[in-house]
Amino acid sequence: MNTKPVALTCGEPAGIGPELAPMLWDALKDELSFFLIGDASHLPEGSPYVEISAPWEAPAAMAQGLPVLPLPMGAPRVAGIPNPAHAAGVIASIERGVALVKSGEAGALCTLPIHKKALKDGASFAFPGHTEFLAHLAGVEHVVMMLASPALRVVPATIHIALADVPKALTPHSLRRTLEITNAALSSQFHIAAPRLAVAGLNPHAGEGGTMGPEEITWIAPLLEELRRTGLDIAGPLPADTMFHAAARARYDAAICMYHDQALIPIKTLDFDRGVNVTLGLPFVRTSPDHGTAFDIAGQGLANPSSSIEALRLAWAMAKGTAT
Repeated sequence: MNTKPVALTCGEPAGIGPELAPMLWDALKDELSFFLIGDASHLPEGSPYVEISAPWEAPAAMAQGLPVLPLPMGAPRVAGIPNPAHAAGVIASIERGVALVKSGEAGALCTLPIHKKALKDGASFAFPGHTEFLAHLAGVEHVVMMLASPALRVVPATIHIALADVPKALTPHSLRRTLEITNAALSSQFHIAAPRLAVAGLNPHAGEGGTMGPEEITWIAPLLEELRRTGLDIAGPLPADTMFHAAARARYDAAICMYHDQALIPIKTLDFDRGVNVTLGLPFVRTSPDHGTAFDIAGQGLANPSSSIEALRLAWAMAKGTAT
């Protein structure tokens, strides 16, 4: 059983990440072990922390304070105001975390929220988001973003692209890989013996027989039928507006949606504070809280740690092989 600590990347220093880190230690210090990769000077004044030199020191350090693997950012933190000088350090925190899980020194990776514009402005960050950057660092071509909570698991088949670009980005190959990766992860990482997938249509009413769009008839339904013949338990394509009430959710283990908001609106409505972002298809476990940097409340003592607590718990459980 893997009991190595979870690597927690610092996220955007001007956001609520530095406030969340000591809250997470306080909530979880008797439950699991993790360490922050970041600059301890960015933590709120008086935060208990212990600087460590390697991940293996984190479990013992948890009894005294938040374990911090130092990564100086080179500039102070001002809550709510991103500093371009921090961008290179934020990126380095992610790179260091990936290196540690790939080497086996850390059991899993949990990432606090970044601000993509701040990284682009300060370090010419060229990736649409965290997920795509992690896929690049891991050297994999196709990963899947799952949002998971006790109420619902959803997977957007396309992620950080404009709605107008979805129909051409969504292809039989990409949807097939998304479904196969999701099915495999539900089996291997969430220990569901026979995963049940529900697939939303691209168009309103799943195209309503072609009157609201042809994609369901021309290729989505045939692809799902082909995958059923390989043994996957798949329902769909289904009208998205009837997939998320309680009785419908009881019929599947994960909902695969065609674009970002089709997936994220239901889970954030049903369970906003406990949603966790899980990246499937990586050669290591990665989770993240399902919220952003929250510049508007940073530094005001208003940050809610619930999603980050659940993200660390899920990373720990997935690394140990006990996630359900």
